[in-house]
Amino acid sequence: MLTIKNLYDLNETIAAKLFDGVTYPWEVLPKISGFIVELGNTLPEDKFEKRGENIWIAKSAKVAPTACLNGPLIVDEDAEIRHCAFVRGNAIVGKGAVVGNSTELKNVVLFNKVQVPHYNYVGDSVLGFKAHMGAGSITSNVKSDKTLVVVKAGEEKFETGLKKMGAMLGDNVEVGCNSVLNPGTVIGRESNVYPTSCVRGFVPAKHIFKDGKNIVPKE
Repeated sequence: MLTIKNLYDLNETIAAKLFDGVTYPWEVLPKISGFIVELGNTLPEDKFEKRGENIWIAKSAKVAPTACLNGPLIVDEDAEIRHCAFVRGNAIVGKGAVVGNSTELKNVVLFNKVQVPHYNYVGDSVLGFKAHMGAGSITSNVKSDKTLVVVKAGEEKFETGLKKMGAMLGDNVEVGCNSVLNPGTVIGRESNVYPTSCVRGFVPAKHIFKDGKNIVPKE
């Protein structure tokens, strides 16, 4: 259930080829930067405008003049980058996605129609089609002891080999306001996280995370 094919519809991202040849979504994190540069240089000039070094913005996208954009970066068609958003680089923002007020992105793939609209931090993460993070919810991408991130799903452990890994959110995941997704969190498709939650490990598809000991199937 932690595999790319079980979490994401790759038809809903301009970055589909980034996922070729890998099994788990966190495997793409070290490849995002180079992929953006490679893909960006092939984007049609009638639809995308190159702004500065390795930054490609769709002409139909809306970017607030107060947003800070650093490359490598691709912003796909009809996306919206709002007031005081901060893109640190290595980011792919999908079609119709929203990056909102004071939201910070770093080394991420946002699939089409993702919403991170209010005071979010999203780092070293992959957010699937129509995933939504409520106001103030964040991904924590570095362990406090600085050791490599391990993804835990029940009794299984997956060594990522990564010092920095935030969260992998499947398609249509809803994260409640002011929640923290700890390093190595994976949330299956169509699952919901209660507001003010502290999430760690794996949440199966079509479940509701109420707290660490209370994860229930959707009815």
